[in-house]
Parts: sequence; structure tokens; C-alpha cells
Amino acid sequence: MKDLLHRYRHVWILGYAFIYIPWFIYLEKTVTNHYYIMHVALDDLIPFNEFFIIPYLLWFVYIAAAILFFFYTDVKDYYRLCTMLFTGMTISLVICTVFPNGTDFRPVIDPGKNICSDIVALLYSTDTCTNVFPSIHVYNSICVHIAVLHSERLKKYRSVKTVSLILMISISLATVFLKQHSAFDGLGSLVMAYVMYHFVYSDSFVPSREKVTEKAIS
Repeated sequence: MKDLLHRYRHVWILGYAFIYIPWFIYLEKTVTNHYYIMHVALDDLIPFNEFFIIPYLLWFVYIAAAILFFFYTDVKDYYRLCTMLFTGMTISLVICTVFPNGTDFRPVIDPGKNICSDIVALLYSTDTCTNVFPSIHVYNSICVHIAVLHSERLKKYRSVKTVSLILMISISLATVFLKQHSAFDGLGSLVMAYVMYHFVYSDSFVPSREKVTEKAIS
């Protein structure tokens, strides 16, 4: 057990969930009115499409699979991914705390139309239309794809990179086709990812807790 704990000691950073989840739930419960509406003209040109709920939900698998893959295979890339993910997520929470925001263009859903509409209706009933800027769905998807592109272990697997690219794009599109986010939310995520990329993937990056190499888990 002692050897196991030492081998996977980098699990500590996942404790960030105990910060993010309560903070996010607090915002969901308190930001209910008097918030800035995120809206641009492009939003009015994008039709609602319930079938985008499929890639939207695949986001959870995409993010979790990436974290687990790097957790077990490459500690340095794992730290880079988690640092980029969690820093951006924190910035998003700070923005939503000091600048309450949301949308107002969710359509009326007919749950009986098909199973996808039924799932979207459930999503709308459990997830508020607030705390949308920048979009965490878009930001995290970009972070994972960057990690995949930079992975030495995945360098030879072009199919993995292609699937990752398709997932990143489809998840990002899902946020606007499901009317969960304004296109401006996605743009904000893109800018934040661009800035964070230059910090996290610079040559000077060193994991905050310890210097690690692939040998640490081999």
C-alpha cells in the first residue's frame, strides 16, 4: 500500500474537485437574476439541434479519459493538463463570481419528440442558464486536445489525434447548437486557452509540487 501511494502520489492535484464543485454549486444557486445576458448576433443564426446532446455529454468521458490516461502513463503531461484545466476553471469561476452572466435564448423543448429532446429537457431542468462565460465545455475540450497533440506516447497514433479533434470541435459546436452558450462564451474560452497554453507548455514549465518524469510511474 505504501508503494502504491508513493507511485500515484500525483493524485493530490485532483483534490481541486473539492474546491471547484462547491464553488460552482454556490454560483448556480445564487446567480438567479440580475446577471448580464451574453448574446451576439451570431447566436440568432445558429439553429437549435437536440442531437448535439450526444457530443455535449461525451465531454464528460473525453475529459475523464484524458486525465486518467496521463495519470497512468505520463506524469509530466498529466500535471500540464491538470494545471491548464484547473487554472482556467478557476478563472471562469472568478469571472462568474464578480461578473454574473447567463443566457436567455433557450427554446421550449418537446420531450416527446425523441430521446435526444428528452435528454435536453432534463439538462435544462438541472443545469441553469447562468455562469456561462467563458464556456468550460469549450475550454476543457481545447485543453485535452492540446495535451493529446503534445503527448509523446500518442505521437504515432494519428487516429487518436483525429478522434480528439472531432470531439473537441463537436463538443464546442454542441454548446451553441443546444443553446447552452453564446458564441461569445466559446470565443472567451478560446482566448483563455491560447493564453494559458503559452504558460503551461513553455519550456520553463515545472509541475508545482515536484519534478517528475515518465520513470516515476514505470
